[in-house]
Amino acid sequence: MRQKLNFWQIWNMSFGFLGIQFGFALQNANTSRIFQTLGAEIDKIPILWIAAPVTGLIVQPIVGHLSDRTWGRLGRRRPYFLTGAILASLALIIMPNSPELWIAAGMLWIMDASINISMEPFRALVADLLPSEQRTTGFAVQSFFIGIGAVVASLLPYMLTNWLGVSNTAPEGEIPPSVIYSFYLGAIAFFGAVAWTVFRTKEYPPDNMDEFLEQKKAKAGFLHGTKDIFDAFLKMPKTMIQLAFVQFFSWFALFCMWIYTTPAVTKHIYLTTDTASKAYNEGADWVGVLFSVYNGVSAFAAFLLPVLAAKFSRKAAHSFSLVMGGVAFISFLFIPTPEMLLAPMVLIGLAWASILSMPYAILSGALPQERMGVYMGIFNFFIVIPQIVAATIIGFIVKNFFGDDPIYALVIGGFSMIIAAVLTMFVTDEN
Repeated sequence: MRQKLNFWQIWNMSFGFLGIQFGFALQNANTSRIFQTLGAEIDKIPILWIAAPVTGLIVQPIVGHLSDRTWGRLGRRRPYFLTGAILASLALIIMPNSPELWIAAGMLWIMDASINISMEPFRALVADLLPSEQRTTGFAVQSFFIGIGAVVASLLPYMLTNWLGVSNTAPEGEIPPSVIYSFYLGAIAFFGAVAWTVFRTKEYPPDNMDEFLEQKKAKAGFLHGTKDIFDAFLKMPKTMIQLAFVQFFSWFALFCMWIYTTPAVTKHIYLTTDTASKAYNEGADWVGVLFSVYNGVSAFAAFLLPVLAAKFSRKAAHSFSLVMGGVAFISFLFIPTPEMLLAPMVLIGLAWASILSMPYAILSGALPQERMGVYMGIFNFFIVIPQIVAATIIGFIVKNFFGDDPIYALVIGGFSMIIAAVLTMFVTDEN
């Protein structure tokens, strides 16, 4: 039976997500910009993004399996936090200095793998350390740090340009200094925040250390690891299978947003596709502001969601949030000015906060404690598979059915999120 933790203990164990989100937010807000600057065509951008979800599909279940069977001086999950932070920080420094498109695509692969090494055990840590009645709060605090980190990281190019006078333009084919310096600051924040959690949080040792070591020895090796992951996949609880469909349509929508918001806003609102132009770079900076808004809203919505879940249900709170997000995506088609785009980002922030917390709170009560890490890793399949699908087909759909107009990718994402909202109501939520 886990003891309840106080607020500051939950704060410390979740603080590393602040740094992790610096990495993800810089990646989400600037990768399409970097790819376009280095010469990528709009319909080719999704396939260049495919590295990120493919990496997560491979890395997260492996890290989950390994961390379930790890115990040492830094505990079970914390060695992976620290390793991922070191590698991700190095990747953040290198990526904006990529001289060629193929190098930038490769660095996205390395950076996303490193972020995943840090991120996956954080989900399992909440289930490891918190009793069932505190897990919704634990995942909500993680969502708060995700939101705060993403606000600052998404705004960095805009702040460096408008507050410190760093140039946001560069010769054709070169990354602007404001983006490069933002990635450097992100590397520092990533490592610092994760290190805080590593050294300020204690983990529970295995209940029976001798038995744990015997099982670890008996199931050591690649074949046993592969068998364990495959066996866990075949024995997924019913709740996890139901949530898989919800996750598919939720993350399909999010991937559409991350890939296409910059080209959609710069084309529809700033009326340009010239990546070297002042108008394009102003539009790309404004997308960073928009992303900071939805992440900022999510930071505070994270504390509202447990209240809504307690009053109505976790399913009802999640379904409502997804509907609001879907409507917001579709509204991009009808909005004529940059400032008006702030309104739908508020609703997207509510949906984002719920996506980051409610499915995990529902799932954790349905999983066996001794396989928490591997199941949290497998659950990531249903985040990355829709991203792979989106990366594979969304460019083709937009080019061939919507005249290569990126705004319609956001509309498709909106309908996808509404489907996820409907499916949520059929999920079994029990402890």
